[in-house]
Amino acid sequence: MKIYLYYIGKARDPHANAIAEEYLKRSGRYAICEMREIRPGRADLWSRHPSAAKILLDPAGQRLDSARFTALVAKSEMEGRDLVFAIGGSDGLPSGWSARADLLLSLSAMTWPHELARAMLAEQIYRAFTTLRGHPYPR
Repeated sequence: MKIYLYYIGKARDPHANAIAEEYLKRSGRYAICEMREIRPGRADLWSRHPSAAKILLDPAGQRLDSARFTALVAKSEMEGRDLVFAIGGSDGLPSGWSARADLLLSLSAMTWPHELARAMLAEQIYRAFTTLRGHPYPR
């Protein structure tokens, strides 16, 4: 299982990106995790990762608590299925992407800067892995 966290747009706050990178580095103990910027016109998540579950962050998406998010990670891990997360830029996700997603996920009813959304998502990924392994972090 691999986890890919893609985002659209340059990171304006290097500190927030560093937080996301730190959580993904910690998650690397449990799975290969990558984070990178993509350009919508040049990235095709569906052909690049044909068998992966595509989870796109969208304010109108489903809200999962940490336990349900952990269950999603556990299911993918049991199936050996990669997870691809995509966070839109200031204009959101490219047209047509949402309709092709396996899941639209909302982190909160509040609006967050994209850098913080990356950090929050990366932390939830780490939290899911540590929960599944019985690590004391999630307490």
